[in-house]
Amino acid sequence: MCTGNCAKCLGITLIPLAILSVLCNILLCFPGGKVASSTDHITDEVFYLGGILGSGVLMIFPALVFLGLKNNDCCGCCGNESCGKRCAMFTSIIFAAIGFVGAGYCFIISAVAINKGPKCENGFNATYSYPFHDGNYLSNHTIWSQCSEPKDVIPWNLTLFSLLLIMSGVQAVLCAIQAINGLIGTICGDCCGCCGGS
Repeated sequence: MCTGNCAKCLGITLIPLAILSVLCNILLCFPGGKVASSTDHITDEVFYLGGILGSGVLMIFPALVFLGLKNNDCCGCCGNESCGKRCAMFTSIIFAAIGFVGAGYCFIISAVAINKGPKCENGFNATYSYPFHDGNYLSNHTIWSQCSEPKDVIPWNLTLFSLLLIMSGVQAVLCAIQAINGLIGTICGDCCGCCGGS
């Protein structure tokens, strides 16, 4: 597969992942699927915007660059017909690094949020706090009763942060693949040789 075609496939895959990440982050603003009466009732990690900034905005730019690589003009500069394509592939490595950082940010935020558990009303003292520590609620569902409000906030947060964790992990892998693909394209050029075929 040509390096340009490979980059285009990666870009096509990254765009829906970025959109879904933004959507998951927005849904986390509604704990348990309900409108929070106060921002203090929303888990702090939601406001770090891992899905919106990290796996969303910072991923859209690399995805658009990857999509455009196939159509980039590779018909020469400085007497070298593959120079333009090589320069474009080198630029894609930089954007892949930006995407990798964004995905890594979202991955870390999601992992911390899953381990910490959601902020909820503690059944014992009726105040909003983090009743779980070090992920102890993940294997012990009997202690979920410590969260009395909002209802179903634990599976809600766990599902959405897990989706963000998985999607950001996939995005990081795809950006790493494009970095390698871009390096190959920089060194070898695009194997499809758009000028040679015309």
